[in-house]
Amino acid sequence: MTTLTSLLVANRGEIACRVMRTAKAMGLTTVAVHSAIDRDARHSREADVCVDLGGSKASDSYLDIDKIIAAARSSGAQAIHPGYGFLSENAAFARAIEQAGLIFLGPPAAAIDAMGSKSAAKALMETAGVPLVPGYHGQAQDLETFRAAAQRIGYPVLLKATAGGGGKGMKVVERESELADALASAQREAQSSFGDARMLVEKYVLQPRHVEIQVFADQHGHCLYLNERDCSIQRRHQKVVEEAPAPGLSPPLRQAMGEAAVKAAQAIGYVGAGTVEFLLDARGEFFFMEMNTRLQVEHPVTEAITGLDLVAWQIRVAQGEPLPLTQAQVPLHGHAMEVRLYAEDPDNEFLPATGTLALYQESAPGPGRRVDSGVSEGNSVSPFYDPMLGKLIAWGETREQARLRLLAMLDEFAVGGVRTNLAFLRRIIGHPAFAAAELDTGFIPRHQAELLPASAELPEAFWQAAAAAFVRPTGSDAWAAANGLRLGLPAQTVVHLRCRDQRQVVHLQPSPPAAPAFLRGDTLYLRWNGEVHPVTRVDAIAEADASHGQQGGLNAPMNGSIVRVLVGVGEQVEAGTPLVVLEAMKMEHSIRAPEAGVVKALHCQEGEMVAEGDVLVEMQSG
Repeated sequence: MTTLTSLLVANRGEIACRVMRTAKAMGLTTVAVHSAIDRDARHSREADVCVDLGGSKASDSYLDIDKIIAAARSSGAQAIHPGYGFLSENAAFARAIEQAGLIFLGPPAAAIDAMGSKSAAKALMETAGVPLVPGYHGQAQDLETFRAAAQRIGYPVLLKATAGGGGKGMKVVERESELADALASAQREAQSSFGDARMLVEKYVLQPRHVEIQVFADQHGHCLYLNERDCSIQRRHQKVVEEAPAPGLSPPLRQAMGEAAVKAAQAIGYVGAGTVEFLLDARGEFFFMEMNTRLQVEHPVTEAITGLDLVAWQIRVAQGEPLPLTQAQVPLHGHAMEVRLYAEDPDNEFLPATGTLALYQESAPGPGRRVDSGVSEGNSVSPFYDPMLGKLIAWGETREQARLRLLAMLDEFAVGGVRTNLAFLRRIIGHPAFAAAELDTGFIPRHQAELLPASAELPEAFWQAAAAAFVRPTGSDAWAAANGLRLGLPAQTVVHLRCRDQRQVVHLQPSPPAAPAFLRGDTLYLRWNGEVHPVTRVDAIAEADASHGQQGGLNAPMNGSIVRVLVGVGEQVEAGTPLVVLEAMKMEHSIRAPEAGVVKALHCQEGEMVAEGDVLVEMQSG
């Protein structure tokens, strides 16, 4: 057996911090790599040794195999942990590590190859006797082939990138008329995210549950499953809430799915941590989706119900140790839930948000509470990487105890400076249907009205609480008090305030309501109804002559690159017509005409990088 003393983590953010936490606890020296813009990132600060890869884009840093191998050699690292995303499921990376005489904390390259292509994986699973969803996974990639396959399968169908995951390169197609555009867009996303535009198509199973099995295998031929996770609450095919065990799953069905997952892993000679994902329909039938040949984002809920440290298992297996448990000894105690906190704007189609974390306060620690994060207050959220800030994990003796504990954690969390999905997460966990475990992948669309309510005017009580916070005595340390402050202030106090696009002249009452408030610079962040709102004082005179934007202009909603310009100057368009396709955070976003009119001017071209707020298209009514 090999005894590891140093470990390089070829990743960033929360997963890099999480891996290093266990590595340090096991006495290993930790090595972080970082891009130029991540020099001061949390994972860089927490590592024992740092290596600067340079560059800003992932392709120039975290995806550069040669740079990472060189970093391992220069730092003296014996092994490399890939985290998830980036190169974690790249067989060439695994081979390069092996050829460099280093240890890869992941499966053999051959296993990654076997499952790296969704098409090849499905063919392999069919041979192994694992149930599959009807679909086409062939080599031909032309439109007519996909059209014929979709007609044979029957609409709706799901297009998926064969080399991908995380919802990128994935499109639901409801009817034949949508197929061509959806295929082209999915291929572009797949090429951008994975360098591979190949697609597969399969039947879109209505009202399915997404249930996945955590498997673990050692180098001695032993493989077992560590129960299951339900990841049905999804948005755009990306998981939002994960829990373990899956509510309502009977022990016989758990065993059947677990044994099928082990069969899948053994069919490819798997070693290490992996996840086999299934679709589970209302009749209790399950179908193989894919295998993720890495540690999953949601692994903490499995750790919570088993009491095991999966990263520690990865390190021990990589050293040649056998699995410490048999299948019969795998624990299952209580219930755990996890939510993913993203920098994104739920009010604007969940577009990724960029900026500086002017406020970042995590939930208080305690029994059954865990926060895995990769940021801290003052950090910047860039457009170059995935916008996940961290994960909140709660455990309880029962599902309801875990749910209530997670609600309390969400109520305590506060983020300001960038928009997040914090309030959205709170509405999901607090929703009666979620409390009743009425779970399937259509949960969010089905309850959209309650989960994504239309923006409303902020009430007078909000403005009173904000005004009271602004006029607290100088030197008070109550800015960060979680219980707010009730003050008897003179009624004649008048404060002009703004919160995003709303303004209010507040005549402060003697006993205003209290709310948790945090002052950062000139901005007050007030927690109200589960959301943190930025409030600033307004100079009414200076505000009078303010004008914003360009008449008739359509602005970039975030930093990104222009991948397609779909219209020309002078072209007449209808409301909702796509004008420009912007790529950011490896996803495509269409900029559409807000109303019918004529394209007056174009201020962008394909391939160009644009900044948030840049005018892309000028429209003229008519």
